[in-house]
Amino acid sequence: MSLSLNDSTQYLKSVSPQKASLLSSVGINSVQDLLYYFPFKYLDRRKIVKSDQLNQYLSKGFDGEVTLIACVDFKESYYFGKKRMMKVVMKDDKGFFDLVWFRGIEYFQQKFIEGEFYAISGKPVLTKYNHIQIVHPDFDKLDNSEAQDYLHTGRIIPFYRIPEKLRKNKFGDLSLRKLIFQVVEKYSNLVEERLPTSIIKRFNILDINSAIKNLHFPSSNETLEKALYRMKFEELFFFELMMAIRKHKIKYLLKGNSFQVHPRIINKLLSKFSFELTQSQLEVLSEIRKDLESSQPMNRLLQGDVGSGKTVVALICLLIVSNNNMKSVLLVPTEILARQHFQTITNYLKDFNIEIILIIGGMRKKEKDNVFNKISNSKNCIVIGTHALFEENVRIDNLGLVVIDEQHKFGVLQRSKVISKGKSPDVLIMTATPIPRTLSLTAFGDLDLSIIKKVPSNRQQVKTFLRNEKALDKIYSFIKSRVDNGEQAFIVYPAIEENENSELKSAEKYFVELSQSYFKDYKLALLHGKMTTEKKDEVMNNFKNKTFNILISTTVIEVGIDIPNASVILINNAERFGLSQLHQMRGRVGRGEAQSYCILVTKQRIEKRTPVDLEFNFLSSQQIEQNKTLIRLNSIEKHSDGFKLAEIDLKLRGPGEILGLKQSGIPEFIFSDLTKDLEILEIARRVAFEIIDNDPRLLNPQNIILKKILDVNNWGKVPYFRV
Repeated sequence: MSLSLNDSTQYLKSVSPQKASLLSSVGINSVQDLLYYFPFKYLDRRKIVKSDQLNQYLSKGFDGEVTLIACVDFKESYYFGKKRMMKVVMKDDKGFFDLVWFRGIEYFQQKFIEGEFYAISGKPVLTKYNHIQIVHPDFDKLDNSEAQDYLHTGRIIPFYRIPEKLRKNKFGDLSLRKLIFQVVEKYSNLVEERLPTSIIKRFNILDINSAIKNLHFPSSNETLEKALYRMKFEELFFFELMMAIRKHKIKYLLKGNSFQVHPRIINKLLSKFSFELTQSQLEVLSEIRKDLESSQPMNRLLQGDVGSGKTVVALICLLIVSNNNMKSVLLVPTEILARQHFQTITNYLKDFNIEIILIIGGMRKKEKDNVFNKISNSKNCIVIGTHALFEENVRIDNLGLVVIDEQHKFGVLQRSKVISKGKSPDVLIMTATPIPRTLSLTAFGDLDLSIIKKVPSNRQQVKTFLRNEKALDKIYSFIKSRVDNGEQAFIVYPAIEENENSELKSAEKYFVELSQSYFKDYKLALLHGKMTTEKKDEVMNNFKNKTFNILISTTVIEVGIDIPNASVILINNAERFGLSQLHQMRGRVGRGEAQSYCILVTKQRIEKRTPVDLEFNFLSSQQIEQNKTLIRLNSIEKHSDGFKLAEIDLKLRGPGEILGLKQSGIPEFIFSDLTKDLEILEIARRVAFEIIDNDPRLLNPQNIILKKILDVNNWGKVPYFRV
């Protein structure tokens, strides 16, 4: 009988119908499923020590984790005072060491069997009796023959995640390893190659059969690294190939609008500014101008740190489109920001005969109907709106440009809803949350990229300080001194109302308290998300007009609020906010010429020397996990560069949490780590785009294999929408 990757597991040696059914219940139905059920870790000889070596290391002050291979000599449970404990004495060929547990005694008594071999990992210490002891270690059971084979030959042993359902039916590590070994030996050569031979030779990549074999049972650490590289390259390459296909379709198959740029109109707008554009803004505008003048649709991501002047760039683009008698849309995430943009743009364009229209969710039906009529009757209006723009009855014919501000606040489908209201409009996506390079090459891999690298020269760097709650009296005195100097301040709280089940400080409580105590001689205002649209507008306008000295607020001020006279922001419970959020809130000050300050207050005692002082790349994942709050707070105090903070945030949270995988369109990569694999990603992207540039339909004989893979996986049906 001929072999097939689709063969059921029940035809494998030692797999009964009952076992096959058990495997099927956890999603393993075929031989191919087993071949692609890869290990999650390996027992690596380079990290193994003997007990006598470990004793020497510990006596010299070693403080780290190790792995030992040993068998169980004996085990016992006993009481230390009233506390029940369990000890397992392990033995290797050089001596003994102890494993100790304070909880889960019954479970570990069953797990450790005298005479059986285990791989033990943990942080050892020397007791006062000079015994090696590891408390609550990680462990993996080894077959006796596996252990001996490993100890004598150094063979690398794979470990697989075992679903609980398998474990409960006594189908553990050893059973699965033996079954997969059988499958790899018998079936791995049936897997068809997915990469062109030219790529394999060009980059000296392992073929797919060798990669699969060495991922399961590596012959050496070197071949394991090569196998991992192969799989990382493959999944990143196919993702970038889809990006390249999508970008090619947009560029060559969709016809957009070609806009004429009239310098006289642009100069008229520039004359209204009280500042000059930076060199970085001019360079970005030059890139965007080429897009606008082209008949191919613009599809561009504009990055810039907080306060770098992205809105001015967007305003010039909106003016160009309106001057060509087409409509444009500016999509923003909050009503406060929408109204701010509406007022600013209306003020700048009041002499240009362009109608600026605002549409937000808080409008009554009659107001909305009136807005719809205005949009319909206008030739070249600029529509500024929030999520209300997603509604189906919002129709914008003759749409030439869509600008999306703070793109990370919107999902892929939400952005596409607005874009689809026009016929191939130009698209400019803006973000003040800098995106690490690995994410810009994946989540936004089909977009052209522009970066405003510098903020205006009249902007001073915001000084950031990390303080304990005990320093609040001094901080309030400092805020008074700045307000007495004619400046204004934000005081931010994480919650709106007080909650007895939460330690978070609330804006409402402290507005009353501070108004009656520290700041009783000053004018305070309160702002939070539960207020009506009219009330929020009133508060923000009064604060901007300096009716109030101090604004007590929640994070509703996080995005885009522009108050040039505000020079201090105090953020309470700073440990509860993310790095990106802290950086955004810090950006609410430093927009005028006065020196500005961001003061982060936390209940926790913050040590000045933390792992952030070390080279981040040298921190273990455990160190990072244990010190995330400290790293985050010390990073925001130490760095003002949003791009640097974005890289740190990526390492702390990973791409899924930053972008939201479902919203971003990035798949969950099995092998690749976007925090570490930038070099592989850049190579894979370069190769993918080279192929599509030269052979967009994949008709070249050496690329037929790629077309086949894309068709089989239904990846060739790449949608035209571009975000």
